[in-house]
Amino acid sequence: MRKLKIYLDTSVMSHLFAEDTLDKMVDTIKLWGELAEGKHDAFLSPVVMEEIKACSEPKRSQMLEKLGQIPYVNLERTDEVSRLAREYLNDGVLKEKSLGDCLHIAFAVVNHCDIIVSWNFKHLVNFKTIDKVKIVNAMNRYKEISIISPTMLIEEVD
Repeated sequence: MRKLKIYLDTSVMSHLFAEDTLDKMVDTIKLWGELAEGKHDAFLSPVVMEEIKACSEPKRSQMLEKLGQIPYVNLERTDEVSRLAREYLNDGVLKEKSLGDCLHIAFAVVNHCDIIVSWNFKHLVNFKTIDKVKIVNAMNRYKEISIISPTMLIEEVD
């Protein structure tokens, strides 16, 4: 069976330490275990790395340490990624202040990821964004992409 190509946004790493949202933290840790076992192919963008580097210590070091526990591909920014992110903004997927979130989507789409995994329910994991991304992708001849929370991806173990 083919592994899923999943794009991880920064909120996923952040929730590895989110003791104030224990359910999310537990599900994120389960997903991290699946990634460490190689069940999925993980992809990160320069946006994720910039957001991690902008975190204060000790969170920045903790997230970088966790990244060292999983195999992942570092994606490169291209003109195509920048153009598609701008298209999302122009077509009202999100507002200008959410350019970073549009870049997350564009990196995943241009690099043929199957899924974007995020805890960002305000901008990414919500019906309006998902529906608008579907429309923009179709107009620009890109495939559909799923945007889901880690809870929706992890394997349940009884």
